[in-house]
Amino acid sequence: MDQISLSPHHLHAFTEVGFRVAGHQGAQGAMTALRSVIPMDAYEFVAFDPATGRHQSLVSDGYPKVDADAAEEYVQLDPYRAAMASREPLLMGSPGTERYFRRHLEPYGWRAGLTTPLFLAEGRYTGLLHLSARDPAAFGALTTTLISAVSPTLAHVTDLRRCVIDPVGLPPGFHAVAFDRAGHHRDVASVPPSEAIAAEPAMAELARDFIDSRELNRRGLWLDREGSWREVRLLRAGVGFHGAIQGTIIAERPCALPYELTVREVDVLTQVARGDSNPQIAAALVLSVRTVTTHLEHIFAKLGCDSRTRLTTKALAEGLCRLDLTR
Repeated sequence: MDQISLSPHHLHAFTEVGFRVAGHQGAQGAMTALRSVIPMDAYEFVAFDPATGRHQSLVSDGYPKVDADAAEEYVQLDPYRAAMASREPLLMGSPGTERYFRRHLEPYGWRAGLTTPLFLAEGRYTGLLHLSARDPAAFGALTTTLISAVSPTLAHVTDLRRCVIDPVGLPPGFHAVAFDRAGHHRDVASVPPSEAIAAEPAMAELARDFIDSRELNRRGLWLDREGSWREVRLLRAGVGFHGAIQGTIIAERPCALPYELTVREVDVLTQVARGDSNPQIAAALVLSVRTVTTHLEHIFAKLGCDSRTRLTTKALAEGLCRLDLTR
């Protein structure tokens, strides 16, 4: 592509796009800024959802109708695959797109179209941006250059992998994954991903149980598959576009057992917090009632509690119980 010089007006528009996307003004804010330098009459953001492997229309403006199947039809075209490989915008009406152009654009008066794949700066694909205009000469080399330059910023608009609600109050050192009810997991903005949680199949069911509960948060201890203890916190969150899907964040960080508790004492404390009596705990853990009583005496001393009620309150508030990953 020939080198094209950008004016201060263009550079200002780029700055505005970045500012508005970062400021959560999303598609509308970003495209308002771009319209000052690109002669578009309509646009559509199409997101790729890695949880389902499908594309979906997110936001459109200027189109009287957006065909729900158009996104999946477009990604079956050979020119789409070529655009993905080159990461360059594709003019609609180019070889291989004629039929698509006649079906989805010409009937509504559009005479020019341009589509660009959206990749984050890190290289992850998030979706597509369609532009349309009534002027057949609207999208030339300058438009292609401008869209190529700004597409890594626009890719954040269609990024469905990230939870849109930042976990407020999550201390440093945590890694996290966001889940929806279907068990699909996504990244959490500003928090490193947790490979341990993503690799544990039971976490999806734990997330579903939490989403269906009335709890605002939940804490607990988890002994992972490698035999390491982790402090775990669950928080409510919205996932997907604009956080429209109910979800939860599951965050973890390595830890030692608190209050110098032993593994067996954690098990006993967990049963106490569930409301079990000493005989019930003994049966569940295959211990004698006397052994359970001895464990409880040590737990009361270590936690500084003088009743089962206070013990339960402290255990739940501080996340001292084992998380139930069996449901």
